[in-house]
Amino acid sequence: MEAEEDKCVKFENGLRPNIKQLIGFSEIRNFLTLVNKSRICDKDSKAKANYYKAANEKRGRDFARGKPYGRGGKKPDEGGNSGGKIGGDKN
Repeated sequence: MEAEEDKCVKFENGLRPNIKQLIGFSEIRNFLTLVNKSRICDKDSKAKANYYKAANEKRGRDFARGKPYGRGGKKPDEGGNSGGKIGGDKN
């Protein structure tokens, strides 16, 4: 039984840090179980990364990259005047 525990420890040491962090705390000492749990964690972390990557790409296409308040709150066709006369007729 000690040989299987050593095998598990060696396997855990070879895992990527993110998977090792998820698997390591459970101290699984059955090699086949450890391998299966590691594969599941790896698959889940890849799916999570792909989801956030796709969401980020979608957000980048849907929204302008500028500041939403860059126009000073005016519509582009307003031009900044308040509807009064230009030049100021004083009569």
